[in-house]
Amino acid sequence: MRNASLEAFLPQWLRPCYIVMICLAPLILWSPRLVADQLIVDKAGGSDTYATIKEALQQATDGDHLFIRSGHYLEHNLQVNKSIVIEGEDGAIVDGDHQGYVMVVHADSVTINNLEIHNSKVSYVEDYAGLLFEEVKGGKVTNSRFKGNFFGIYLAKSEGVTIANNELHSKFKRESGAGNGIHLWYCKDIHVHNNRVFGHRDGIYFEFVESSLITENYSENNMRYGLHFMFSDSCAYRNNTFRDNGAGVAVMYTQHVVMEDNTFIHNWGTASYGLLLKEIKYSKVRNNRFEQNTIGLYTEASTDVEITHNEFVENGWAAKVQANSVDNNFKENNFIGNTFDVATNSRQNYNQFDGNYWSHYNGYDLDQDGVGDVPYRPVTLFSYLVQRHSVAIILLRSMLVDLLNAAERVMPVLTPETLVDSKPKMKQIK
Repeated sequence: MRNASLEAFLPQWLRPCYIVMICLAPLILWSPRLVADQLIVDKAGGSDTYATIKEALQQATDGDHLFIRSGHYLEHNLQVNKSIVIEGEDGAIVDGDHQGYVMVVHADSVTINNLEIHNSKVSYVEDYAGLLFEEVKGGKVTNSRFKGNFFGIYLAKSEGVTIANNELHSKFKRESGAGNGIHLWYCKDIHVHNNRVFGHRDGIYFEFVESSLITENYSENNMRYGLHFMFSDSCAYRNNTFRDNGAGVAVMYTQHVVMEDNTFIHNWGTASYGLLLKEIKYSKVRNNRFEQNTIGLYTEASTDVEITHNEFVENGWAAKVQANSVDNNFKENNFIGNTFDVATNSRQNYNQFDGNYWSHYNGYDLDQDGVGDVPYRPVTLFSYLVQRHSVAIILLRSMLVDLLNAAERVMPVLTPETLVDSKPKMKQIK
């Protein structure tokens, strides 16, 4: 019998809706798929669990939580087609056994958390990865570990994804046999945060990426670049460390990039540098530390770049500025203990050096305003000669070199006469 007393209080036009609600109530209360399920994967077996990840993924629906218990799961090419959370218990390892991709995500808003993903296939024609996000919106990869994969985490044509707090290791010894740690292609609005990447070809790789952010990552011992950045406008990378890579960071064919508060350290090699800028426009390099690199900063065909408040410490060359780089502004940087402060391949100078501190400066400040009364010429004759005849470096500490440099400062003949800091600071800039 219906609740006549409650129905009596309802207007006549609402009474049919009330009857329908009463009839559907049991279905609403007892349907198991109207609330998110937890699907448990356990190799050891047990009631209400799945023995394989693949089986659990086939049964999952949007909103489910797939929990993988500790164990070694030898599975590959796992397809994630639902918007779910996949989380691992400590010790949960998904091993692709070098058979292809380990896991591929095709659905929006998928979260991968606390998993170990190992051993995707190595290929010279396919970019196999431990984890691939392909054409998705939203999603997270967090607190996970990637080992022995060709590519670690690969995002293709995706947006709004966060990659945070992961660790990626590659075991490959040759650049041709290694992929990248975190690889983005045709993506936008991505945040790569607080990851540790070791031993890949490139630690982090951006190509055709827009409006994305790289923060607080640590990239070390990668064979080519700690960060490789191409055709990726309006992005920023901040507070990262690039250490002991083949070269630190290469930023190419891009505009409106912000590079600040990073550390480029110990990137040594015959053609190595902390930061390479190639065909960069309208960008900022500020508050970074370049320490003990073969070349701290190398610019080629770059224009309208602000290079301010950086520390160049004990590099071979603090900065190499090619003649085709114009309208760049080096302002209020500290150049400390570098073998050569600045080198260039032209007697012409189209860039501005203003108000920097140079530890090699021997001028004076009679009016005590903190600015040297004598301009500083950072390009020495010897650095010019070494650029053309590298074996001349063996004369670095000789008296002859000191005499040549002194003569060139008084009467520039080979070095660019206009490449000069007219307001050198007497003390380090804080």
